[in-house]
Amino acid sequence: MSDTVRHRGLLSIFSMMGVLMVVLDSTISIVALPYMQGSLSATMDQITWVISSYIIVSAIMTAPVGWLANRFGRKNLYLTCLLGFTLTTTLAGAVQSLEQMIACRVLQGTFGAALVPLSQATMLDIYPAEQRARAMAYFGMGVMIGPIMGPTLGGYLTEWFHWRWVFYVNVPLGISAAVGIAVLMPAAAPQRAMRFDWTGFAVLALGVGAMQVMLDRGSLKDWFSSAEIIVAAVLGGLGIYLFLVHMLTAERPFIPRALFHDRNFIAAMLVMFASNTVMMSSSTLLAPYLQRLSGYPVADAGLLLAPRGFGTMAAMLICARLGPYTDQRKLIAVGLTLLSLTLYDMSTWTPDIGPRWLVLMMLVQGAAMGLIWNPVTVVSFSTLPAQLRGDAAAVQSLGRNIGAAIGISITTFSLSHWIQTGHAGLATLFTPFLRAQPGQDGAARFLDATTSHGAVMLDRIINREAMIIAYSNDFLMMSLVAIPCMALVLVMRKVTGSDPASTPPPPSGRAILPAGAGPEPARAAAAPAR
Repeated sequence: MSDTVRHRGLLSIFSMMGVLMVVLDSTISIVALPYMQGSLSATMDQITWVISSYIIVSAIMTAPVGWLANRFGRKNLYLTCLLGFTLTTTLAGAVQSLEQMIACRVLQGTFGAALVPLSQATMLDIYPAEQRARAMAYFGMGVMIGPIMGPTLGGYLTEWFHWRWVFYVNVPLGISAAVGIAVLMPAAAPQRAMRFDWTGFAVLALGVGAMQVMLDRGSLKDWFSSAEIIVAAVLGGLGIYLFLVHMLTAERPFIPRALFHDRNFIAAMLVMFASNTVMMSSSTLLAPYLQRLSGYPVADAGLLLAPRGFGTMAAMLICARLGPYTDQRKLIAVGLTLLSLTLYDMSTWTPDIGPRWLVLMMLVQGAAMGLIWNPVTVVSFSTLPAQLRGDAAAVQSLGRNIGAAIGISITTFSLSHWIQTGHAGLATLFTPFLRAQPGQDGAARFLDATTSHGAVMLDRIINREAMIIAYSNDFLMMSLVAIPCMALVLVMRKVTGSDPASTPPPPSGRAILPAGAGPEPARAAAAPAR
């Protein structure tokens, strides 16, 4: 395809627009969550479904992208997903209830899951082999724009216009990208004979989806005292059990069994799962913390989160330079240590945290993520056979997204739990006898719990202090994630970036083509998707 493509530069720009839409959409709405919560009459833990529902559906729907692209043609699938994502984004900006928002986010995740792998495969196909490294560098820079621009842009749009504009801003990008792809992208003939392991995909989707429902709604329904949570837990456990049985017994399973014979891949995938759990959870918690407790305007809160993206980009460039000369396990260990230290520091924050120290911590935390992600990717592919690398990329992406969704659910639930227990504990310290303290007569009368006004004011003060304690506990809990990850680093075999096998190939067609998508897996693995 690279020899016949015209206007390669323009096609690259339009292809990257699709990536930018998806990456922006996963970060831009974080700072607007407190405003959405008020407009949609949602609780603190309910509003995080806006993030987790999108992530979990995107993770699940990434799996059949390769089969769909080959079965119906990449251009047709690309245009369908672009238009579907643009339409559902518009609807998300116009919703009037939490239920409508969740439905739109599920549809967004369904259509958006294909945009990143399709764009990646398109960029690889339209450039000749000698220019693919540069093309992937451009692609990586485009992916990193989202974490940098998302919170800041979302903050300004929310403050100057309305939170609904964090969705509407994607509409012109989607329309422009669809027109450009329709005009410039070459079409390929669909491959009608392609097969896909729908059984494995269905039971995995059932297991992951049901477990996510249990985690999201458990605190609202008092966990296993609710029939709904019991049913979700049974379905989740059954789906995961059936998926494991199917993977171990099927002739061509959804995920090849050979992947799990490689200890480097297993250890690296678990580290990626854990680190992404922390990354998305801390982002989801930090924006409301800065707005509700520290009193930052929404635009300033978004601006303060941007340095994390710059830190990640800088660390990735450093890893690229150090990779050929450094044991990748050392870089991962440094990244995990920095990540744990920054999260521990966040657990000591009070709402009057200074902006300079906050920006410094965001830079260091972003650098920690870059020091983890790049080397983990190298280690993941270092000892895998070439024919399994596409499947490895798909599984790693699946684990990363599931980790993010689970992390958001757990930290949100624990935050609500600690707020309740903290409020109950602090409330016991306030008694009518406090009015007898000398010099406190005015304050005592103002906060007199026997009056309606005093009771309300006292409750607000106690609730604020309970929230500070709860956020501190959540950040402290996240800082402990690095400890088991350090043990996983010790399990990995030594890898340096100079090893021929350690450099992962560009995620070409096979990166979005799961196992079992074709009648001859070995041949399908070597053939680029069209």
